Amino acid sequence: MKRNKMLLLLTLSLVLSVVLAACGGKDKSEDKNAAPNKENDKATQEEVSEPDAEQVLNLIEAAAIPSVDSAIVEDAVGFNVLNNVNEGLYRLNLENVAEPAIAAEEAVVSEDGLTYTFKLRDAKWSDGSEVTAHDFVFAWQRAIDPDTGSPYGPFMMSGVVKNATAISEGDMDKSELGIVAEDDKTLVVTLERPVPYFLSLMSFGTFYPQKEEFVTAKGDAYATNSDNLLYNGPFVLTEWDGTGDSWVYKKNENYWDAENVKLETINVDVVKDSATAIKLYNDGKKDRAGVSGDLALQYSSHAEAIVQPETSVFYMKFNQEKDGKETPLANVNIRKAIAKSFEKQDLADVILANGSIPADFIVPKDFAFDENGKDFRDIGGDHLVYDAEEAKDFWQKGLDELGVTELELEILGGDTELSKKMDEYFKSQLESNLEGLKIKLKEVPFSVRLELDTNQQYDIQISGWGPDFQDPISFLDMFVTDGTNNLMSYSNPEYDALIEASKAELALDPVARYEAFAKAEKILLEDDAAIAPIYQRGLLQLQKPYFKGLAVHPFGADYSYKWAYISGK
Repeated sequence: MKRNKMLLLLTLSLVLSVVLAACGGKDKSEDKNAAPNKENDKATQEEVSEPDAEQVLNLIEAAAIPSVDSAIVEDAVGFNVLNNVNEGLYRLNLENVAEPAIAAEEAVVSEDGLTYTFKLRDAKWSDGSEVTAHDFVFAWQRAIDPDTGSPYGPFMMSGVVKNATAISEGDMDKSELGIVAEDDKTLVVTLERPVPYFLSLMSFGTFYPQKEEFVTAKGDAYATNSDNLLYNGPFVLTEWDGTGDSWVYKKNENYWDAENVKLETINVDVVKDSATAIKLYNDGKKDRAGVSGDLALQYSSHAEAIVQPETSVFYMKFNQEKDGKETPLANVNIRKAIAKSFEKQDLADVILANGSIPADFIVPKDFAFDENGKDFRDIGGDHLVYDAEEAKDFWQKGLDELGVTELELEILGGDTELSKKMDEYFKSQLESNLEGLKIKLKEVPFSVRLELDTNQQYDIQISGWGPDFQDPISFLDMFVTDGTNNLMSYSNPEYDALIEASKAELALDPVARYEAFAKAEKILLEDDAAIAPIYQRGLLQLQKPYFKGLAVHPFGADYSYKWAYISGK
């Protein structure tokens, strides 16, 4: 579920984002201080050209495929594969707008915002059979069924699709889920409450269809390899044995929009080491490679380096309660002092060196927009901006309130070189700016950190979050009282009320809803300093100039190859 994604980010952020050149970097020009070549909207900004070479692409993935079962998948690689071989009612386009895919046209929405009616287009599975409304009903019911053990089904549907919560808790049969096939081409979905971002959810992998007859026939073998899957997306998966570190995408000739798919073959190999990936790239064996570690600065000015902005935000978690007792971080002035005492720009430029940007927010830039296209960041403003002098004042107030003259706090981090570099930076900044503060560093393997986080056995922890759908609530909902991702004993009734109002009486009032989000973010950060934002991640990639049309998504799956092609090779 989302918690798994967050904890994966905890690992990958400290493995990839701190030394990763994949997050950002400087421009490929000789001017080392120039702004990097951003890749967002790259697919629409690049010169329009025609495919003029063999349409074979050679790519790298960072990890093997754990699963391509839409009810089970929960990791970045799995969702990326699923997005390219299957398709739901909607798909994110090149501009990252959710548009009808298996749905033939925009959904008809009832006046109260609770009922969505979808008309399906004539689409086929890779075996030639029709994709029907019944395939969506089966897949969604399977994902919400407790017996399936879906990590994302209950998370994405509970409180959204009618009866999903009761079904996931075993109190109601899955047949009562608010999704009905009126006929083969008409699907009706009933919601628990109005959900302004519902159509954005329809592009997410958990909501993809599955053919009941095929899944049932395969039984336990379903989705265990590329032969035990059906596909309705731009490509079909081949040469995946369920465990190996390589696979191949082949163009799906049965795809409803096959005429707009240019690539014939995509060969993928798992390469975990950045130096190896770069060597394969430089040798012409791969068409795209991420750059990480100490290689980031070296390759940031490379002629083929591009920065891929992301919507993942990283922050310090302040644990306010440990073993049933308040910690010093339960003091708001201590939290504010720490949050304002480290220079974020230097961290981004020198330690990360990959195009990441300082974050004075939790909802990222270039992610959520109001009905007039205004970025939420222009509404929410900045919070907890670095200010060493203000930090000193808050620190002294906090010490006085606690009746002490010094404190010792521990930062929980990973055991990678990247994590160690970032944590050392924080230690230096905090101890230099806050007199009487001693920082200990606890560097442990990911599995240990997961356990410590779950049991709230930490003082300060570096955490990260990447959204699954396009709405500020994807970030803000984490910090409500007793939220599953809170795990730091933060609670503010006013904050909780604003988040709840965004789901209830404000759900159909977009202006008031965004105003509520802005107030909530201010409470979370400026007023309470419940967390301390650090940076918004970017990724530094090397990409061959003949590789065009790649769609890079800010939420959900990372990439779509549907519109990609080779030109000018």
